[in-house]
Amino acid sequence: MAENSTWKTLPADRGSLETLSASGLDYRVIDTADAAAFDPYLQAEMRGFLSGEQSDEQLAGMREGLAFRRFIGVYDAGSLERAQPVGTVNSWVTDVTLPGGRGIPMWAISGVTVAPTHRRKGIARAMLEGELRTAAAGGIAIAGLTVSEATIYGRFGFAPSTFATDWSIDTRRALWIGPRPDGRLDFMSREAARDELAALHDRVRQARPGEIQAWPGLWRRMTGLAPGQEGGKKLRAVRYADADGVTRGAVVYSIGEERDDFSKHELTISILLSETPDAYAALWRFVLEHDLVSVVKASLLSVDEPLRWMIADQRAATLRTSEHGWLRIIDVPAVLAARTYATDGDFVLRVTDPLGLAEGTWRLTIDDAGTGRATAAGGEPDATFSAGALAAIVLGGVRAETLRTAGLVTGDPHSVATLDRSFAAAQTPHLGLWY
Repeated sequence: MAENSTWKTLPADRGSLETLSASGLDYRVIDTADAAAFDPYLQAEMRGFLSGEQSDEQLAGMREGLAFRRFIGVYDAGSLERAQPVGTVNSWVTDVTLPGGRGIPMWAISGVTVAPTHRRKGIARAMLEGELRTAAAGGIAIAGLTVSEATIYGRFGFAPSTFATDWSIDTRRALWIGPRPDGRLDFMSREAARDELAALHDRVRQARPGEIQAWPGLWRRMTGLAPGQEGGKKLRAVRYADADGVTRGAVVYSIGEERDDFSKHELTISILLSETPDAYAALWRFVLEHDLVSVVKASLLSVDEPLRWMIADQRAATLRTSEHGWLRIIDVPAVLAARTYATDGDFVLRVTDPLGLAEGTWRLTIDDAGTGRATAAGGEPDATFSAGALAAIVLGGVRAETLRTAGLVTGDPHSVATLDRSFAAAQTPHLGLWY
């Protein structure tokens, strides 16, 4: 998370406040230190994601783990439960990795819910536009989120920039043909796993476009240590250490019950992090060759996993691909200057934005070292993007030519093809967590 947390004290967006006030709704920032206000808020947010009522123990853990964020609630004074908001959203500033291993502060948005009793009242629009205007006022150049309903966010200028795969692997057919590295595997306590994952992820994320800086509460939840967390004790953790005894990878997983055939358990990976190819190979071989397991499942893997080439029968793995990480560009020059490029070039880019945040025409000049600089420009553009289309290609995982064919980018075909070569990323963009 960004060290400077002045963003947490930014006031409620005036435009959203006035819009919702005209409808008899109260839009305000929540004091996370006030349990009497924060607990009903958390219950409403969990209800929005179809979870049951949270226990006092769970609420205490959530207050501790999430207090660093900025929370906005929308309240209806006529509600029977007036302490519970009818709309929720929270946000914080963290780093997102761009191509070239460069990080840029990102306005992370989470917990967006609207009570089913208050649909079609403009609450979601007011909350999301308020978040974007607040991010802009705080000098943050890009926003991001992961979504449960993918049809909502395009209208606000967000677009998918990373994609993820969910895997189900038949271990009897897979057969390991990958490397068999030296080094060692050891079980570790969930407390040790929490700390090892935090350190590993902070190193790994800096080399992968699309990854974001995590927060301490995430690793507590991923290792089953969050207060009141059901099923936490079923999680197991294994680390891979290199020849020098340094942890280079870790996996957390659980094994489901199997009463009919004890040799056919299902192993579900919660998270697998690897800093080196050896760690990657050793951990995947471990789970695929685990005793008494017939199916291994994992989610949020890359669309370009080396694992595909480490098993004898690729059809042993059933994959489902979906969009995952969504970005929204707010300050075009700042974002384009924050990444590196594969080739030099000179482009005039027109960006359209109904919210006006990224609107403009910019000349992107890329030097021989792959450093880009964007300045306001005039004249005929080489390519025209919506704010969402530019967000889609900024990590290098989506091609501008693909969007041109889809009708989302216009411009000279040669210029768009040249732009594609410059924007290509050395590593496939990936985001391996929800936020």
